[in-house]
Amino acid sequence: MELDLNSRTAVVTGAGRGIGLAICEAFLAEGARVVANSLSTSAALGDLSQTADLSVVEGDVTDAKVRRRLVSVADRIDVLVNNAGIAPARPHGFVEISESDWRGTFDLDLFAAISLIREVLPVMLGSGAGVVVTVGSLNARLPDPLVIDYSAAKAALASATKSLSKAYAPLGIRFNSVDPGPVATDLWKGEHGVAATVGRATANDPEDVVRQAAAAMPTGRFSTPEEVATLVVLLSSPKLANVNGAGFVIDGGMQPTL
Repeated sequence: MELDLNSRTAVVTGAGRGIGLAICEAFLAEGARVVANSLSTSAALGDLSQTADLSVVEGDVTDAKVRRRLVSVADRIDVLVNNAGIAPARPHGFVEISESDWRGTFDLDLFAAISLIREVLPVMLGSGAGVVVTVGSLNARLPDPLVIDYSAAKAALASATKSLSKAYAPLGIRFNSVDPGPVATDLWKGEHGVAATVGRATANDPEDVVRQAAAAMPTGRFSTPEEVATLVVLLSSPKLANVNGAGFVIDGGMQPTL
């Protein structure tokens, strides 16, 4: 299916690896131009910038200067994908999570996304069209004490996305979210990921932590970054111009209720 994304410009945050990198690759495959933000340029992202219509804006997206540079480099913005985020595991419980920890999670997982939307909206309003896709989390629907601050931040972001979808659809701008369960990325499987953090705290092998998480999914496996990216790009297409204010879960059936 042609998604009519050829020559459109997509801004993607958290693009250095994992889901963000896969989203960049999926947009490029559809003929879109990509402006990618990453804290620092990964080798894979650097390689893409040499061979495809992709520009990289390095820096912390919680920094207003970085957000303004993203908008400036992009110039035209047809799609914004708010993907940057962190999901720090808290195996020692609520009382050990400092106020600074809470603020750090909310700064990146919620406020950076909200602030970037504020930067991008005037550009989209000027053209009378645009799409914002939020990469949220299943934990917005299934809060978990292991990631309590992350769950809370993603729930707030989901609520804001729904509100914005009602406010701006009459002006031609759609807001939707993709809410993954466990995905096979460094966030879960990396040296400092959820599995390793929980494994160290509980004296378990991180691979056992991963297997237990996968077993909670009826499909028996984590989603892949490419599967999440496919859904993000599909929601960005004008082919789905009346899909607005929706949240799409990709979790292998992990969510136990409708």
